[in-house]
Amino acid sequence: MKKNSRQKHLETMIGEDAVINGEIRLKGGAIISGKVVGNVQTEGTVRVTRTGTVEGDMKAVEATVGGTVHGNVEAEKVVLRSVSKVHGDIIYKQLMIEEGASFEGRCDLASSKSQQETTAPVTSPPAKSEDSGGELSPSPH
Repeated sequence: MKKNSRQKHLETMIGEDAVINGEIRLKGGAIISGKVVGNVQTEGTVRVTRTGTVEGDMKAVEATVGGTVHGNVEAEKVVLRSVSKVHGDIIYKQLMIEEGASFEGRCDLASSKSQQETTAPVTSPPAKSEDSGGELSPSPH
């Protein structure tokens, strides 16, 4: 049987009965058939199978979703299989959505600039104070 060259770099497997709480960072690829509660980041390919669930953001070179993702997906190539459910935004260079896939969120085409920005840490904008322009009314005493 011929070995699929794409799958030869899938070094990590998370089985159907596994539940992982926390962030996963990998150099190689992964197949997720269980549940991951946390972000998944890899320099390779990540595949979420029909039984797999990710509750967090995913960032990879290639992402194939056959299960459920509650979070954003960022990859050069994103594939949503017919039974997939994605609740979050997708940042991609190449996107394929099969008929029957469920997707709720925004799609943004990745540019080289946006990918450089995503490698920098994300910071929240400063909170607006009540006396910063009178837009907020003071609370009653």
